[in-house]
Amino acid sequence: MKEGNGMASLEDFKKLDIKIAEIETVTPHPNADKLYVLGIRVGQIRKTLVAGIRLHYGEAELKGKKIVVIDNLEPAMIRGVESQGMLLAASDGEHLTLVVPERPIADGAKVK
Repeated sequence: MKEGNGMASLEDFKKLDIKIAEIETVTPHPNADKLYVLGIRVGQIRKTLVAGIRLHYGEAELKGKKIVVIDNLEPAMIRGVESQGMLLAASDGEHLTLVVPERPIADGAKVK
């Protein structure tokens, strides 16, 4: 990111590996009421994400859902569970919605 102006360069954007993933498993986080531990599939790779969406989505509505993830984010420990990426969501302070593909597409597809 360029210093001082808050703008990301095209090169900064190209560093992000944004892909479509499918949620396979949803488990309440053992140490946090607002978090889920999601088992996702990105193409042939399975990963774990920790996401703060539990107050907005039920487990049943998440299973099988296609989402958009940043696939090459450094892993982070979140309340004792390793998160291996980040899902994209939008929030206006009151409501939260996941960023999802509008048409059927294979998990692992690259967002450009």
